[in-house]
Amino acid sequence: MSENTQGGQAERGRPKSRIGTVLSNKMTKTVVVQVERRAKHGQYGKYLTEKKKYKCHDEHQSAKPGDKVRIVETRPMSKEKRWRVAEVLVKAEAEVQVKPEGQVI
Repeated sequence: MSENTQGGQAERGRPKSRIGTVLSNKMTKTVVVQVERRAKHGQYGKYLTEKKKYKCHDEHQSAKPGDKVRIVETRPMSKEKRWRVAEVLVKAEAEVQVKPEGQVI
């Protein structure tokens, strides 16, 4: 047993954190978040935008498509969910629906 443990509790590091945009909330207590990062190409030096989608646990179902959220790494919750929504940073603007005749609802 390691000397770092106290009372059976192991020391944990800081969990990874990402900021991304919610793409979908059609599943129950699950949202799909897209995280973008800019990386420089090793050989050519051009900056590329890399996009990755994460399935995240959203306990209170508060995130809506278009919201900017902070997600943090957590224990595996299902086959693909290893992240959870920590907080909603920016709410998406309300969508304006327009009737075919051009009237705003």
